[in-house]
Amino acid sequence: MLRGSQIIQYSTHTSKTHQFPWSNPLISGEPTTLQIPRKVTNISGLGNSNNNNNISSRDIKAAAAFHVFDDIISAATHSSSVELKATITVQKTVENIVSVLGGVGNTVTDVFGRSLLLELVAAELDPKTGLEKERVTAYAHQVSMNASGEVKYEAEFKVPKDFGSVGAVVVQNEHLNETFIKDIVIDQPDTKINITCESFVHSKIDNAEKRIFFTNKSYLPSDTPSGLAAYRERELKILRGEFRSKDDEFKRFERVYDYDVYNDLGDPTFFPRPVLGGKEHPYPRRCKTNRSKTSKDPSSESRSAFVYVPRDENFSEVKGLTFSGKTLYSVLHAVVPNLKSVVTDLDFPYFTTIDKLYNEGVHLPDDATGHVLTNILPRLVKTTSNAANNVLQYETPEMLDRDKFSWFRDEEFARQALAGLHPSSIQLVTEWPMKSKLDPTVYGAPESAITKEIVEKEIRGYMTVEEAIEQKKLFVIDYHDLLLPHVNKVRELNGTTLYGSRTLFFLTPDGTLRPLAIELVRPQGTVNGKQQEEWRHVFTPCWDATGTWLWRFAKAHVLAHDSGVHQLYAHWLRTHCATEPYIIATNRQLSAMHPIYRLIHPHFRYTMEINALARVALINAEGIIETAFSPKKYSMELCSDAYDKLWRFDHESLPGDLISRGMAVADPNSPHGLQLTIEDYPYASDGLVLWDAIKEWVSNYVNHFYTEASLVESDKELQAWWTEIRTVGHQDKKDEPWWPVLKTQQDLIEIVSTIIFVASGHHAAVNFGQYDFAGYFPNRPTIARTKMPNEDATDEEVAAFLKRPESALMQCFPTQFQATAVMAILDVLSNHSPDEEYMGTTEPFYEEDQNLKAAFEKFSGRLKELEGIIDARNGDKNLKNRSGAGIVPYNLFKPTSEPGVTGQGVPKSISI
Repeated sequence: MLRGSQIIQYSTHTSKTHQFPWSNPLISGEPTTLQIPRKVTNISGLGNSNNNNNISSRDIKAAAAFHVFDDIISAATHSSSVELKATITVQKTVENIVSVLGGVGNTVTDVFGRSLLLELVAAELDPKTGLEKERVTAYAHQVSMNASGEVKYEAEFKVPKDFGSVGAVVVQNEHLNETFIKDIVIDQPDTKINITCESFVHSKIDNAEKRIFFTNKSYLPSDTPSGLAAYRERELKILRGEFRSKDDEFKRFERVYDYDVYNDLGDPTFFPRPVLGGKEHPYPRRCKTNRSKTSKDPSSESRSAFVYVPRDENFSEVKGLTFSGKTLYSVLHAVVPNLKSVVTDLDFPYFTTIDKLYNEGVHLPDDATGHVLTNILPRLVKTTSNAANNVLQYETPEMLDRDKFSWFRDEEFARQALAGLHPSSIQLVTEWPMKSKLDPTVYGAPESAITKEIVEKEIRGYMTVEEAIEQKKLFVIDYHDLLLPHVNKVRELNGTTLYGSRTLFFLTPDGTLRPLAIELVRPQGTVNGKQQEEWRHVFTPCWDATGTWLWRFAKAHVLAHDSGVHQLYAHWLRTHCATEPYIIATNRQLSAMHPIYRLIHPHFRYTMEINALARVALINAEGIIETAFSPKKYSMELCSDAYDKLWRFDHESLPGDLISRGMAVADPNSPHGLQLTIEDYPYASDGLVLWDAIKEWVSNYVNHFYTEASLVESDKELQAWWTEIRTVGHQDKKDEPWWPVLKTQQDLIEIVSTIIFVASGHHAAVNFGQYDFAGYFPNRPTIARTKMPNEDATDEEVAAFLKRPESALMQCFPTQFQATAVMAILDVLSNHSPDEEYMGTTEPFYEEDQNLKAAFEKFSGRLKELEGIIDARNGDKNLKNRSGAGIVPYNLFKPTSEPGVTGQGVPKSISI
């Protein structure tokens, strides 16, 4: 077989060798094969038979002769060998299908048996020479294809008897287009070798570099079989981009992982935004794209419709083509702009106007706008027989369906702090008076305006403030220090306002919370050229009409604050954004055969592409966050501030988070090793069951591979991984003392459990209830557009408020466009894809070892138990924070779900 210029030898049962020119088959060369014309338009009756680019009879004869020569060499060199067969499962992609329908494509190479070139790599080096054993090569040929586009290929090998175990398969894709390989199974006489690929393999036309896939057996670096060590190291160098020009923009098929700052959110000419990442604006790092810098600002990266992410981080074909696939992209690029043409940017005049969104909908024009929305939002766009046009009719959120007026009540306002969309912000009050940590010379006296007298009046003398603190009865959602530095600059923007805020609650004897007071603060300073004094006011539930309406306004403001902090911090930053450095470091530093890579990699599925889409049109300048949330153009600066003040890795585990907020204390005698401060705290009580199940599974897995602490410390890949996460991925916090060390199995268990929980449980809790709780926006307005009616109000403003307070509240709520655009996006974000992978579904790597298989089955069983636990708790009438008249059951930690918007289901990864 002719393979280029390098001389290599084939060993046989005799001492004879056959020498043929050949290029290095993995590193730089391509096998010299029959040169099939690239522009083929007629194979087996496809395309135009008169096309001049048809394959000639001379080409076919040459191919036949090549095969005969191949067979002669094979017979001569492998007379003492074992025959093996490999079955390759390929998923046809849309690109493949389109190219074939167009007259060219992968079918051409399939006809000539030049589809996939496979080379078997021996696990061990030759013990006599210490060199790599000669790889055994064969071409795969197509044998079947099912209706879903899954194609089976087979390759037959004649392997020398002294070849030993197969450790990997090198693949070269001879097709014209990329190919998605799901797996390779090699049949041996006594066993099967499984190789899980789940990867796009580029065409050799795009890149001559071949791909290597290791078997499903995992190895620590120190245990790597001798024949695979060099491949293991080289593959990591490829993923780090060490063999390419550092300055070239990444191409779609590449798989390079590197870090960059968030310098692509704005447009330096029209919408300049600061770079996030660095001393001034600390932030996690994102994946590098190598797009060119803008001429206006060399520190800013140019924006484009295509945003590079490493190829295997892209959506699958199913997710790409079904409703919940690239729908987020479509909503942000098509729905939001088109809504502007059919929905006014004015206030809702009445609450009944809001109700019409669910009962009657918005009539769409019978033009391109209507068709675009119909195709993108099939769940929301209804076709009616008695209407000329389609109707954008929102599904009724479950909260509204169960109790139309629940959003209005104080008890529901308080209940959602424990069992709503953002249950991870409330904290125990441990000092009195509550104090700010901000500079008092800039932001005024640090003591809160919520006084002892106000609290004791509201709790009707039930106990003193001191007794309430001692008995752990006072809780607060405190956004004072986070928001106050941004108040004055936000107030210079049109159509929004902001305060620093504190919301105080009292824990009643039946385990529910009662709101006591809301403090809103405007600092002194200059706004729009006018100097203003500090303004702070405390609002309480009232029995008179004016006081009651002011209380409702105050709740609307703090709900808008909570919506912004939820979306920017609890959702985006703590899950999507903070996880991206974990993904980059995992691919750069942990080999695909590393056991920890195989443990955490399933929890990173689709996250980088979702994040890239968010940078394109969600968190970018003039994106939906800046359009419809209170901080507007300062939203991402606020997000950076939250990262700087609030985020720390040791508080990202659920126990660490609960303890840091005073919502639990360590107690080895209590379930989960914690005593909850509020027993009926659905987010914590359900979440801890999931956390324990994850940690037990991770413990069994880690201890299986790391039998002693020294193996953790000596694992060079693992140590490089953790070092890179801390010092590069989160480098603006690299010197913080709270980073865990990585020396023992327990250290590793805690770190990995935290990463997995954040990507699965925490994300599910703050994401999949978005439409249920915020689909009716008065329950969670994203923006408060007007100041409180009693803040420096003119006589005219006071008169208008007193005459018609409902209209004043509507002016404070989001506009019709803001509300309907956010509602459409929340519907998409709350949706489960048909190809979702949920916690508890196994991975092929765990099947290779009976101990791991048994441990995972136990984990899966515990998740099934969690479903029953949640159902039982939701049915317990004594748990008033999750059951009762009109209450939405707390299902967000239920591990599985049907496709669609269900308000439950915990996917393995941040996949939407």
